[in-house]
Amino acid sequence: MNPAKPSTGTAAAAISGVVVERDPARMRAAVLAAQRGGRRVGFVPTMGALHAGHGSLVAQALARCDDVVASVFVNPSQFGPTEDFSRYPRPFAADCALLASQGVRWVFAPETESLYPAGHATAVVVTGPAEPFEGMLRPGHFSGVATVVCRLFLAVPADVALFGAKDWQQTLVVRRMVRDLGLPIEIEVCPTVRESDGLALSSRNAYLSPADRQRAVALHESLCQAAALWGAGQDVTAIEAAMRHILEQRGVSIDYAAVVDRDTLATQIPPGSPAVALVAGRLGTTRLIDNQELPPRPRPPG
Repeated sequence: MNPAKPSTGTAAAAISGVVVERDPARMRAAVLAAQRGGRRVGFVPTMGALHAGHGSLVAQALARCDDVVASVFVNPSQFGPTEDFSRYPRPFAADCALLASQGVRWVFAPETESLYPAGHATAVVVTGPAEPFEGMLRPGHFSGVATVVCRLFLAVPADVALFGAKDWQQTLVVRRMVRDLGLPIEIEVCPTVRESDGLALSSRNAYLSPADRQRAVALHESLCQAAALWGAGQDVTAIEAAMRHILEQRGVSIDYAAVVDRDTLATQIPPGSPAVALVAGRLGTTRLIDNQELPPRPRPPG
Protein backbone atom coordinates (compact mmCIF):
# COMPACT_ATOMS: atom_id res chain seq x y z
CA MET A 1 0.00 0.00 0.00
CA ASN A 2 1.12 3.56 -0.57
CA PRO A 3 1.88 5.65 2.53
CA ALA A 4 0.35 8.86 3.87
CA LYS A 5 -3.15 8.04 2.66
CA PRO A 6 -6.17 10.00 3.85
CA SER A 7 -9.51 8.22 3.93
CA THR A 8 -11.09 7.58 0.55
CA GLY A 9 -13.36 10.37 -0.62
CA THR A 10 -11.55 13.25 1.07
CA ALA A 11 -10.73 16.31 -0.98
CA ALA A 12 -7.35 16.81 -2.55
CA ALA A 13 -4.69 17.89 -0.04
CA ALA A 14 -1.49 19.90 -0.34
CA ILE A 15 1.71 18.11 0.67
CA SER A 16 5.01 20.00 0.46
CA GLY A 17 3.25 22.67 -1.59
CA VAL A 18 1.87 20.43 -4.35
CA VAL A 19 -1.75 19.33 -4.76
CA VAL A 20 -2.07 15.61 -4.03
CA GLU A 21 -5.14 13.99 -5.55
CA ARG A 22 -6.10 10.43 -4.67
CA ASP A 23 -9.48 10.11 -6.36
CA PRO A 24 -9.37 9.10 -10.07
CA ALA A 25 -12.66 10.84 -10.92
CA ARG A 26 -11.56 14.14 -9.39
CA MET A 27 -8.15 13.85 -11.05
CA ARG A 28 -9.79 13.31 -14.43
CA ALA A 29 -12.14 16.25 -13.91
CA ALA A 30 -9.23 18.55 -12.98
CA VAL A 31 -7.26 17.63 -16.11
CA LEU A 32 -10.27 18.02 -18.40
CA ALA A 33 -11.06 21.42 -16.87
CA ALA A 34 -7.48 22.57 -17.51
CA GLN A 35 -7.69 21.40 -21.12
CA ARG A 36 -11.02 23.16 -21.65
CA GLY A 37 -9.22 26.31 -20.52
CA GLY A 38 -6.73 25.86 -23.34
CA ARG A 39 -3.92 24.38 -21.26
CA ARG A 40 -1.75 21.51 -22.51
CA VAL A 41 -1.28 18.86 -19.83
CA GLY A 42 1.71 16.53 -19.50
CA PHE A 43 1.82 13.34 -17.45
CA VAL A 44 4.81 11.58 -15.86
CA PRO A 45 3.83 8.16 -14.42
CA THR A 46 6.16 6.94 -11.65
CA MET A 47 6.32 4.42 -8.84
CA GLY A 48 7.93 6.99 -6.57
CA ALA A 49 11.40 6.83 -4.99
CA LEU A 50 12.18 9.65 -7.39
CA HIS A 51 15.65 10.51 -8.65
CA ALA A 52 17.20 12.81 -11.25
CA GLY A 53 15.92 10.61 -14.06
CA HIS A 54 12.34 11.30 -13.02
CA GLY A 55 13.27 14.94 -12.56
CA SER A 56 14.45 15.04 -16.17
CA LEU A 57 11.10 13.70 -17.36
CA VAL A 58 9.28 16.33 -15.33
CA ALA A 59 11.52 19.09 -16.70
CA GLN A 60 10.85 17.97 -20.27
CA ALA A 61 7.11 17.77 -19.58
CA LEU A 62 7.16 21.31 -18.18
CA ALA A 63 9.01 22.52 -21.27
CA ARG A 64 6.30 21.08 -23.52
CA CYS A 65 3.17 21.69 -21.45
CA ASP A 66 1.35 24.28 -19.35
CA ASP A 67 0.56 21.90 -16.47
CA VAL A 68 2.14 18.62 -15.36
CA VAL A 69 0.71 15.70 -13.40
CA ALA A 70 3.08 13.14 -11.86
CA SER A 71 1.66 9.93 -10.47
CA VAL A 72 3.16 8.08 -7.53
CA PHE A 73 1.80 4.55 -7.36
CA VAL A 74 3.66 1.33 -6.56
CA ASN A 75 1.72 -1.03 -8.80
CA PRO A 76 1.35 -4.48 -7.21
CA SER A 77 0.28 -6.21 -10.43
CA GLN A 78 3.64 -5.77 -12.16
CA PHE A 79 5.66 -7.46 -9.41
CA GLY A 80 6.13 -11.22 -9.52
CA PRO A 81 5.69 -13.40 -6.41
CA THR A 82 9.44 -13.43 -5.70
CA GLU A 83 10.07 -9.75 -6.54
CA ASP A 84 10.55 -6.72 -4.33
CA PHE A 85 7.09 -5.15 -3.97
CA SER A 86 7.14 -5.10 -0.17
CA ARG A 87 10.58 -3.51 0.08
CA TYR A 88 10.24 -1.10 -2.83
CA PRO A 89 11.12 2.33 -1.36
CA ARG A 90 8.21 4.70 -0.68
CA PRO A 91 9.55 8.12 0.44
CA PHE A 92 6.27 9.84 -0.42
CA ALA A 93 6.82 13.16 1.38
CA ALA A 94 10.28 13.54 -0.19
CA ASP A 95 8.83 12.72 -3.61
CA CYS A 96 6.15 15.39 -3.20
CA ALA A 97 8.76 17.95 -2.12
CA LEU A 98 10.87 17.22 -5.20
CA LEU A 99 7.89 17.45 -7.53
CA ALA A 100 6.72 20.68 -5.92
CA SER A 101 10.17 22.22 -6.30
CA GLN A 102 10.05 21.47 -10.04
CA GLY A 103 6.66 23.07 -10.57
CA VAL A 104 4.41 20.02 -10.88
CA ARG A 105 0.77 21.07 -10.47
CA TRP A 106 -0.73 17.77 -9.30
CA VAL A 107 0.57 14.54 -7.77
CA PHE A 108 -1.83 11.69 -8.45
CA ALA A 109 -1.39 9.10 -5.68
CA PRO A 110 -4.39 6.79 -5.88
CA GLU A 111 -5.45 4.19 -3.37
CA THR A 112 -4.78 0.68 -4.65
CA GLU A 113 -8.51 -0.07 -4.35
CA SER A 114 -9.42 2.81 -6.64
CA LEU A 115 -7.40 1.35 -9.51
CA TYR A 116 -8.16 -2.28 -8.67
CA PRO A 117 -11.70 -2.34 -7.23
CA ALA A 118 -12.88 -5.39 -5.33
CA GLY A 119 -13.69 -8.22 -7.70
CA HIS A 120 -11.93 -6.60 -10.68
CA ALA A 121 -11.76 -9.06 -13.55
CA THR A 122 -10.25 -7.13 -16.46
CA ALA A 123 -6.63 -6.85 -17.55
CA VAL A 124 -4.83 -5.55 -20.63
CA VAL A 125 -2.73 -8.20 -22.37
CA VAL A 126 -0.16 -7.11 -24.95
CA THR A 127 1.65 -9.59 -27.19
CA GLY A 128 4.25 -8.66 -29.82
CA PRO A 129 6.91 -6.53 -28.09
CA ALA A 130 5.79 -7.80 -24.67
CA GLU A 131 6.71 -11.41 -25.36
CA PRO A 132 10.55 -11.72 -25.38
CA PHE A 133 13.14 -10.77 -22.75
CA GLU A 134 11.28 -9.33 -19.73
CA GLY A 135 8.08 -10.96 -20.91
CA MET A 136 9.67 -14.41 -20.81
CA LEU A 137 11.54 -13.87 -17.56
CA ARG A 138 8.70 -12.16 -15.69
CA PRO A 139 5.40 -13.76 -16.73
CA GLY A 140 2.49 -11.38 -16.26
CA HIS A 141 4.73 -8.35 -15.75
CA PHE A 142 3.73 -6.49 -18.90
CA SER A 143 0.06 -7.27 -18.44
CA GLY A 144 0.40 -5.56 -15.06
CA VAL A 145 2.21 -2.62 -16.66
CA ALA A 146 -0.29 -2.23 -19.50
CA THR A 147 -3.29 -2.52 -17.18
CA VAL A 148 -2.11 0.10 -14.70
CA VAL A 149 -0.92 2.49 -17.43
CA CYS A 150 -4.29 2.20 -19.17
CA ARG A 151 -6.09 2.94 -15.91
CA LEU A 152 -3.74 5.85 -15.17
CA PHE A 153 -4.40 7.28 -18.63
CA LEU A 154 -8.15 7.12 -17.93
CA ALA A 155 -7.67 9.02 -14.67
CA VAL A 156 -5.13 11.44 -16.17
CA PRO A 157 -6.32 12.12 -19.76
CA ALA A 158 -3.25 14.23 -20.54
CA ASP A 159 -2.11 15.40 -23.94
CA VAL A 160 1.26 13.69 -23.63
CA ALA A 161 2.84 11.12 -21.30
CA LEU A 162 6.60 10.92 -20.83
CA PHE A 163 8.58 7.75 -20.16
CA GLY A 164 12.30 7.10 -19.76
CA ALA A 165 14.19 5.14 -22.39
CA LYS A 166 15.91 2.95 -19.76
CA ASP A 167 12.85 0.68 -19.77
CA TRP A 168 12.98 0.33 -23.55
CA GLN A 169 10.78 -2.75 -23.85
CA GLN A 170 8.20 -1.14 -21.58
CA THR A 171 8.02 1.91 -23.86
CA LEU A 172 7.32 -0.36 -26.83
CA VAL A 173 4.57 -2.12 -24.88
CA VAL A 174 2.96 1.18 -23.90
CA ARG A 175 3.17 2.53 -27.46
CA ARG A 176 1.57 -0.64 -28.84
CA MET A 177 -1.23 -0.54 -26.27
CA VAL A 178 -1.97 3.13 -27.01
CA ARG A 179 -1.99 2.51 -30.75
CA ASP A 180 -4.07 -0.67 -30.62
CA LEU A 181 -6.69 0.74 -28.22
CA GLY A 182 -6.78 4.13 -29.92
CA LEU A 183 -6.05 6.02 -26.72
CA PRO A 184 -5.90 9.79 -27.38
CA ILE A 185 -2.51 10.46 -25.81
CA GLU A 186 0.95 11.10 -27.24
CA ILE A 187 3.84 9.01 -25.89
CA GLU A 188 7.20 10.73 -25.56
CA VAL A 189 10.30 8.64 -24.77
CA CYS A 190 13.13 10.64 -23.17
CA PRO A 191 16.85 9.79 -22.92
CA THR A 192 18.21 7.76 -20.02
CA VAL A 193 19.86 9.81 -17.27
CA ARG A 194 23.13 8.33 -15.98
CA GLU A 195 25.60 8.64 -13.13
CA SER A 196 29.03 10.06 -13.97
CA ASP A 197 30.37 6.52 -14.55
CA GLY A 198 27.51 5.64 -16.88
CA LEU A 199 25.26 3.61 -14.57
CA ALA A 200 21.64 4.30 -15.48
CA LEU A 201 19.71 5.96 -12.67
CA SER A 202 17.22 3.58 -11.08
CA SER A 203 15.36 3.43 -7.79
CA ARG A 204 16.79 -0.08 -7.39
CA ASN A 205 20.37 1.23 -7.36
CA ALA A 206 19.80 1.96 -3.67
CA TYR A 207 19.77 -1.78 -3.03
CA LEU A 208 23.35 -2.25 -4.29
CA SER A 209 26.16 -2.86 -1.81
CA PRO A 210 29.23 -0.65 -2.32
CA ALA A 211 31.05 -3.51 -4.06
CA ASP A 212 28.08 -4.33 -6.27
CA ARG A 213 27.67 -0.64 -7.12
CA GLN A 214 31.22 -0.61 -8.50
CA ARG A 215 30.58 -3.74 -10.55
CA ALA A 216 27.23 -2.48 -11.85
CA VAL A 217 28.94 -0.15 -14.30
CA ALA A 218 29.62 -3.29 -16.36
CA LEU A 219 26.12 -2.97 -17.82
CA HIS A 220 26.95 0.39 -19.33
CA GLU A 221 30.40 -0.78 -20.41
CA SER A 222 28.86 -3.73 -22.25
CA LEU A 223 26.51 -1.37 -24.08
CA CYS A 224 29.36 0.97 -25.03
CA GLN A 225 31.23 -2.01 -26.45
CA ALA A 226 28.12 -3.05 -28.37
CA ALA A 227 27.83 0.45 -29.87
CA ALA A 228 31.51 0.48 -30.88
CA LEU A 229 31.37 -2.96 -32.51
CA TRP A 230 28.06 -2.16 -34.21
CA GLY A 231 29.61 0.97 -35.69
CA ALA A 232 32.61 -1.07 -36.83
CA GLY A 233 30.34 -3.44 -38.75
CA GLN A 234 30.69 -6.50 -36.52
CA ASP A 235 27.96 -9.13 -36.76
CA VAL A 236 25.39 -9.47 -34.00
CA THR A 237 26.72 -12.79 -32.67
CA ALA A 238 30.17 -11.28 -32.07
CA ILE A 239 28.68 -8.18 -30.44
CA GLU A 240 26.56 -10.22 -28.05
CA ALA A 241 29.55 -12.40 -27.13
CA ALA A 242 31.60 -9.28 -26.34
CA MET A 243 28.80 -7.92 -24.16
CA ARG A 244 28.56 -11.15 -22.21
CA HIS A 245 32.34 -11.28 -21.73
CA ILE A 246 32.38 -7.85 -20.06
CA LEU A 247 29.48 -8.76 -17.79
CA GLU A 248 30.98 -12.10 -16.82
CA GLN A 249 34.34 -10.49 -16.01
CA ARG A 250 32.58 -8.23 -13.49
CA GLY A 251 30.62 -11.09 -11.96
CA VAL A 252 27.21 -10.00 -13.24
CA SER A 253 24.69 -12.85 -13.40
CA ILE A 254 23.35 -12.37 -16.93
CA ASP A 255 19.67 -12.64 -17.80
CA TYR A 256 20.23 -11.47 -21.36
CA ALA A 257 22.63 -9.46 -23.53
CA ALA A 258 21.18 -9.02 -26.98
CA VAL A 259 21.14 -6.85 -30.09
CA VAL A 260 17.72 -6.76 -31.76
CA ASP A 261 15.49 -4.64 -33.97
CA ARG A 262 14.79 -1.35 -32.20
CA ASP A 263 11.05 -1.26 -32.84
CA THR A 264 10.01 -4.93 -32.79
CA LEU A 265 12.74 -6.61 -30.68
CA ALA A 266 13.04 -9.21 -33.45
CA THR A 267 16.38 -10.98 -33.65
CA GLN A 268 16.48 -10.44 -37.42
CA ILE A 269 17.42 -6.80 -38.07
CA PRO A 270 16.58 -5.67 -41.60
CA PRO A 271 19.49 -4.03 -43.46
CA GLY A 272 19.51 -0.30 -42.91
CA SER A 273 17.26 -0.50 -39.83
CA PRO A 274 18.08 0.81 -36.34
CA ALA A 275 18.76 -1.66 -33.56
CA VAL A 276 18.95 -1.64 -29.80
CA ALA A 277 21.35 -3.41 -27.44
CA LEU A 278 19.56 -4.76 -24.35
CA VAL A 279 21.11 -6.03 -21.15
CA ALA A 280 19.75 -7.34 -17.86
CA GLY A 281 21.54 -8.96 -14.97
CA ARG A 282 21.82 -9.39 -11.25
CA LEU A 283 24.35 -8.19 -8.72
CA GLY A 284 23.67 -9.85 -5.43
CA THR A 285 19.90 -9.68 -4.98
CA THR A 286 19.48 -6.59 -7.19
CA ARG A 287 18.36 -6.88 -10.79
CA LEU A 288 19.22 -4.07 -13.21
CA ILE A 289 18.38 -3.43 -16.87
CA ASP A 290 19.76 -1.00 -19.45
CA ASN A 291 19.91 -0.45 -23.19
CA GLN A 292 21.59 1.50 -25.96
CA GLU A 293 20.02 2.53 -29.26
CA LEU A 294 22.13 1.70 -32.30
CA PRO A 295 21.79 3.75 -35.51
CA PRO A 296 21.06 2.21 -38.91
CA ARG A 297 24.13 0.79 -40.61
CA PRO A 298 24.74 1.33 -44.31
CA ARG A 299 23.08 -1.23 -46.49
CA PRO A 300 25.51 -3.71 -48.04
CA PRO A 301 26.39 -2.93 -51.66
CA GLY A 302 24.28 -4.58 -54.31
